[in-house]
Amino acid sequence: MTDLEYLNHAEVALAAIEQACDRINDASDADIDNQRTGGMITLTFANRSQIIINLQKPLHEIWMAARSGGHHYKLNNGLWLDTKDSSEFFAALTFSASEQSGLQLAF
Repeated sequence: MTDLEYLNHAEVALAAIEQACDRINDASDADIDNQRTGGMITLTFANRSQIIINLQKPLHEIWMAARSGGHHYKLNNGLWLDTKDSSEFFAALTFSASEQSGLQLAF
């Protein structure tokens, strides 16, 4: 994959996260503050816990840091999969955000 292809796919993923936060905030009592700076999004929940998602351009990966730990995701057949256990990024984000917020969230 070229750098440009990676950036295009990664941008789609980051935009989907931002849109999901807006949808979740509009449809529930969740109060997710999402701040984007370049290739990094910080999700802050009402209890002040955070999930940080950032692009690792040289490696063509997306990294996520949550209470559950740090995870690295690489694009494989259209899905961002964990480089260790092959779990899917948005499923892991849903799990971590639900766990940290105490609410059932869906990304």
